[in-house]
Amino acid sequence: MSTSPVNATVDDYPVLHVDLDAFFASVEVLDDPSLRGLPVAVGGAGDRGVIASASYEARARGVHSAMASVVARRLCPDLIILPGRFTRYEEVSAQFHDILADLTPVYEPLSLDEAYADLSSLRRLQVDPLTAAHELRARIRDEIGVGSGVGVGRNKLFAKLGSKRAKATFSDGVIHDGPGVFVVTPEQETQWLDTLPVRALWGVGPALEVRLGRLGLRFIRDLRGIDESVLARHVGPAMAHTLVDYAVGHDPRPVEADRAAKSVGHEETFGVSVTSGTELVRHARRQCAIVARTVRESSQVARRVSVHVKFDDLTSVSRSHTVPYGLDDEEAIYAVANELLDTVERHQPVRLLGVYLSLFAPREATTTQLTFDLAADGGAMSSEERQLRSEALKEALDDVRRRFGRSAVGTGIDFDRGALEVATQRDRHAFGPDATENQ
Repeated sequence: MSTSPVNATVDDYPVLHVDLDAFFASVEVLDDPSLRGLPVAVGGAGDRGVIASASYEARARGVHSAMASVVARRLCPDLIILPGRFTRYEEVSAQFHDILADLTPVYEPLSLDEAYADLSSLRRLQVDPLTAAHELRARIRDEIGVGSGVGVGRNKLFAKLGSKRAKATFSDGVIHDGPGVFVVTPEQETQWLDTLPVRALWGVGPALEVRLGRLGLRFIRDLRGIDESVLARHVGPAMAHTLVDYAVGHDPRPVEADRAAKSVGHEETFGVSVTSGTELVRHARRQCAIVARTVRESSQVARRVSVHVKFDDLTSVSRSHTVPYGLDDEEAIYAVANELLDTVERHQPVRLLGVYLSLFAPREATTTQLTFDLAADGGAMSSEERQLRSEALKEALDDVRRRFGRSAVGTGIDFDRGALEVATQRDRHAFGPDATENQ
């Protein structure tokens, strides 16, 4: 919409959702203007790679995120696939969050490039919601150099639908510019609830879309004709309640400032599937170092360690263990992860491995953390003394990385292939190996 509804206030449209355009790809083009106008993607370029982000030029050719790179190249032979630079994306994301904070202190980041904002906090300033949305989008364009789509509505459901409608569309290889900002009026709400497919709803992915389709629920309007208890038997009580609410436009979720992450993890798809237990352990140790540093940077500790293994036949196994104390030490995390890996029967070569941490608590609230002294019999015991002795080293290394970059220094488990290759969650090929990598 190009004009604001008559007498619109932040009481009528209190929620804003902003989503940066093709974020990873846009940052690559921003840093290398020679890529402008070309089909660019960020992801793994190898046969097992996955596209994480695609420029609009690539999207116009049918390429999209989560697509296998081999399929993307088939659709777009001249596609430029870059491996990704997470440290750089975080820098740009920090700028994005600073701009949001200038708009309102009540904003909820969903990812590096996406967030909700609560405009009701601007009530006393008599801010017009459409004006605020346009000014936000202009600042993102002028100060960061990337585009964005902004939706404004009476709740999160409609604000997110609005930001999607604000963006460009693609047909027959042509990019059609969107309005940039879209305010979702009551009339627009009614139209969408009557015409949009269930896939348009937050939380409805491909698998759930298929499940709902088997019940004859293909459009949002279809959800209004099913009993919640019946739906719960197929999708679970919580999702059933959410879908029934969404079907009538109800979304009570507030904008939650400083919403904490529920988990931190790192996973890799290997260029060549791993058959050696020793090699798998080497990858696990490196991943434990990655997630440990990430948790320490957030001043938290974690109580649950999980591993996820996917085999060549595409079957997968997950294992988790919860310890009584908080962890942020890579050796302690690795000790738990290694025990979990030992319980996984490797019936096929391993194509993907992931290590994850969850059940977080503030680090300052944890007086004793758990680490391990591995005894000769393979057992493990808590050792507060060893944990305390390692604090100075961890903090020194983290300070060096903050000042001089993540690859400036590493510990012994960061050594790989005979040279210092500091493992970083953001700068390895998180979307699958590139065309030359042979791990």
